[in-house]
Amino acid sequence: MKTTMRVIAASLFAASTAIIPAVASADAIQDAVKNDLRSADAKARDEYRHPQQTLRFFGVKPEMTVVEIWPGGGWYADILAPMLKDRGHYIAAHFYIDESSRDYYKNALARFKEKAMDGGPYAGTQVTAFHPQKDIAIAEAGSADVVLTFRNVHNWYMGGEKAAVVSAFSNFYKTLKPGGVLGVVEHELPESAADDKMKSSGYMKKSFVIDAAEAAGFKLVAQSSVNANPMDTADHPRGVWTLPPSLRLGEEDREKYMAIGESNRMTLKFIKPE
Repeated sequence: MKTTMRVIAASLFAASTAIIPAVASADAIQDAVKNDLRSADAKARDEYRHPQQTLRFFGVKPEMTVVEIWPGGGWYADILAPMLKDRGHYIAAHFYIDESSRDYYKNALARFKEKAMDGGPYAGTQVTAFHPQKDIAIAEAGSADVVLTFRNVHNWYMGGEKAAVVSAFSNFYKTLKPGGVLGVVEHELPESAADDKMKSSGYMKKSFVIDAAEAAGFKLVAQSSVNANPMDTADHPRGVWTLPPSLRLGEEDREKYMAIGESNRMTLKFIKPE
């Protein structure tokens, strides 16, 4: 009888310990990246954008208030909105629209709002407006745990140079809680390149981005190579748009640029000091 009881107890212990790893491995980011809301085309770009590793590096958690700047068509929004809808809050600081705005921006905002209004995975999503040179609240001051911007800094620089970038970062600084995180992913220009390349290539120097963020009050706390691509020289006929997914040269040297893949990107984590 004792032997039988020992066997039963051992079996129960083994079963219980087998359950523990499954519970411990529950992963909100992994689940969000694998969700069915994302198209096959979107998931195919994970090879270059590394959303799981990137969001982990920035410390995003499902109970946080997260502001994404200029989410465009919603590539990251399709990950963040479902992950945050139950316990956190996803805020999409989309394009600021006025009478001078191009149709591209108007249409992109309209499509995003339509998606957000459907509820479901986007339930609770808040859509606000962001302009790098306008003092518009993208969220309540001091309310966000994380502000994320993916491949946007070059747009602000080309529209208003350093002043516009510092202005944008200052807005994010105001939005974050003390200790909050600013996560930046941007096409990276080699430090040896001429500064003028930043005006039209779509690439930015890491030193410039860090300097602009620090000018707004942020402190750089970590850098990651997760989105680096050493095959990208950042020296192409149509700038970063020569590479996929844009492929601005069409069929010209297409195989060459497809072999390079998407751009080399810096991944920087800043905090708003306590």
